[in-house]
Amino acid sequence: MPIPNPKVGFVSLGCPKALVDSERILTQLQAEGYEIVPRYDKANAVIVNTCGFIDAAVQESLDAIGEALHENGKVIVTGCLGKRDALIREAYPEVLAITGPQDYANVMGAVHAALPKPHDPFVDLVPDTGIKLTPKHYAYLKISEGCNHRCTFCIIPSMRGNLVSRPIDEVLIEAEKLVRSGVKELLVISQDTSAYGVDVRYAERAWRGAAYQTRMTDLCRGLGELGAWVRLHYVYPYPHVDEVIPLMAEGRILPYLDIPFQHASPRILKLMKRPGNIDKTLERIHAWRKACPDLTIRSTFIVGFPGETDAEFEELLDFLHEAQLDRVGAFAYSPVGGAKANALPDPVPDELKEDRLERFMAVQAEISAAKLQKKIGRTLKILVDEVGANGAIARSMADAPEIDGVVRITDGLALKSGQFVQVHVMGAGAHDLEAVLA
Repeated sequence: MPIPNPKVGFVSLGCPKALVDSERILTQLQAEGYEIVPRYDKANAVIVNTCGFIDAAVQESLDAIGEALHENGKVIVTGCLGKRDALIREAYPEVLAITGPQDYANVMGAVHAALPKPHDPFVDLVPDTGIKLTPKHYAYLKISEGCNHRCTFCIIPSMRGNLVSRPIDEVLIEAEKLVRSGVKELLVISQDTSAYGVDVRYAERAWRGAAYQTRMTDLCRGLGELGAWVRLHYVYPYPHVDEVIPLMAEGRILPYLDIPFQHASPRILKLMKRPGNIDKTLERIHAWRKACPDLTIRSTFIVGFPGETDAEFEELLDFLHEAQLDRVGAFAYSPVGGAKANALPDPVPDELKEDRLERFMAVQAEISAAKLQKKIGRTLKILVDEVGANGAIARSMADAPEIDGVVRITDGLALKSGQFVQVHVMGAGAHDLEAVLA
């Protein structure tokens, strides 16, 4: 017998790309009349959107499925771990359904089977901008699915498939709607932002009466028309990245590049199947900074990759000193089920991996701290994220949400979330800035 007011619980795990998938599913659920509830005991069924990138994420996803089953009993599994159906079924044979990432139709089909939908499909209305899981003032803008690279440490293509770019007019229209709804910052995400459009041969589309090719440069040009902060993530250092630096220097998009370099040793990069001309990379970094002095570069690295020698690790530290990157994340190599790197010879002992990670982060901490010290005395434009009893927490152009530092405004009690203001930097720590209103 149909439930008159079906309620769905939702657990979203993983990266921002998975978060966007969750937002799309939640939007469709709401459009069809399902009520989204925050507690297991209030839900008639629960959807768990999983991550399956590394072993720790797999275990977190399995634990979340188990908790949902224990607390509710009716669970639909989706997301990257859904590609490993047998693994989930072995642990939890009682789950109602399992689908892979971006499989919105089958997720909704499973929901319909468990909880017949309350709305007439001919009169369902989809909200203009949909449900967002981020604060109202910023949003992730996913421009493509999948990836054409075959990095030996990564299994993303096996879970999310090859690159599939969204039409550029569709992306720009979505961005326009988000800005109209109050979004002040657009975070461009994909598995490989630089490759945007290569699968559709950079097909040309029209937006606002002008022609735009489906490529990263034109996308940035269009997004720069909207008056919001535009931040680029997951950018491979292809030659055409040089073309977006002038847009940053002109203030059209934020002077911020998130480039996952992963290593600096040519041999290790070759083993990773990553681009490996480090000398050329350093030349370009210096050229970018000359053209756009306020450029912030964030990156991620893997230490202790199979076969990494002491000398190759020292190459990585030398690169850090030379590149002077602003924000850096690093991980000790961990085998991922199904990754080709697992078969490489000469694995680095765990103790040595952790020692190298500690040394790496100590070097970068000095670099990052010195860069923040240079900002003391400057006046910065910031975006307020939240206001509490101790003042406001905000971010500058150099800070992406969740992964970078923050700006703490001690006299910001009267500010509001989503507000742009000017602040004067008074102090700096290892990651964050202290400021007062200018």
